[in-house]
Amino acid sequence: MREFINYDKSIEILNTIKLNKATTQKLFIIDAIGKVIANDVIADHNSPEFPTSGMDGYAIRFEDINNESITIIDKNPAGSVVESSVSSGVCIKTFTGSLMPKGSDTLVPIENVEVIGDSIKITKTVPLGFATRAIGENYAKNEVLIKKGTVIGFAEVGVLASLNIAQINVIVNPTVAIASTGSEILDLGEVQTNEAQIRSSNHLTIEALCKKNGANTLQMGIVEDDIESITNLLETALQKADIVVTTGGVSVGDYDFVQDVIKDKLNAKVLFHGVTIKPGMHILVAIKDGKTIIALPGFAYSSTVCAILYVLPLIYRFREANESLPIVKARISEDFPRKMPKTVFTACNVEYINNEYTINFDGKKKGTSAILTNMLENPAILIQKEDSEDIKAGDLVDILLLNQLK
Repeated sequence: MREFINYDKSIEILNTIKLNKATTQKLFIIDAIGKVIANDVIADHNSPEFPTSGMDGYAIRFEDINNESITIIDKNPAGSVVESSVSSGVCIKTFTGSLMPKGSDTLVPIENVEVIGDSIKITKTVPLGFATRAIGENYAKNEVLIKKGTVIGFAEVGVLASLNIAQINVIVNPTVAIASTGSEILDLGEVQTNEAQIRSSNHLTIEALCKKNGANTLQMGIVEDDIESITNLLETALQKADIVVTTGGVSVGDYDFVQDVIKDKLNAKVLFHGVTIKPGMHILVAIKDGKTIIALPGFAYSSTVCAILYVLPLIYRFREANESLPIVKARISEDFPRKMPKTVFTACNVEYINNEYTINFDGKKKGTSAILTNMLENPAILIQKEDSEDIKAGDLVDILLLNQLK
């Protein structure tokens, strides 16, 4: 008799899987978008290095702010260093991005002055230091600007460029091999030859999830439900990938051969096979030669939910990223009684109203764990722990925001 463990225990086991040390590669900063930075990035200079103008205007000494007339003695375009300096009663026309002239401490915007010949009259005063960027305003020398584990986006690229860093060390993304098993399923474009055949979506849904969340993928396609085909699939995948994900073949049917191959043919170390969750109770996780095998159930909603719960966190760990599943609190709109002693993951709709998330089940279909369309539009997953009380309308509950997965 197979022993089932609870959800929390299964996640605890997943988190203790020892992963191979991450490798790094050096990439041009634009090519590094979406990758995880391997080292802290530390500023080697102040930005700006000198007081700098933040607007077009006139650089003055603040002590002259109420003078009736201030003489213009020079112009100060961006990219040049003006030789003149500001002293009492004089100003220098200064443009955005220019160094503030020596002797000045305040910039009066063009729209705040009236130009009369070679002088200005200030028509609207400004405070001391106005529109003057201080040394180190953007960042200071030796400041940690980007922490190790950060996923590189547009802002990180901009900061790296400002530091004159063209290439950066990043963590090499893990490779995930994906396959669906079943003699009844058809791949894209395959012709249906009998009414018992169905179109497989699992292998492509899971590939999309893995790609979106930072993995390289190896699509193995559809595999027949026989021991030889499944053995060949897993042996090939284990040679090429860090994580191997299959769907189907882990339940208790006569043709559920994936579990047999993993346990008997591969002699893999099974960490668990069976978790008290709905959907996906027959999930199997095993280790073979330092590689992780995650065998998911075959129904579309089941396999997708389990891939989110078990495969994505493993990808995040491989990437050494500051990433986690987006689980938040939400207000539920209706009663939701506890129906079974399992942790249940139920598709729902989510909105952000009055500074909090709210969920309802309008239009969500009820039935088997095959209904993938329940994940369309603005979906979330309600997480109801196995020791939960009946949920009442208005209660705060835990949800997983599907549209905010990385």
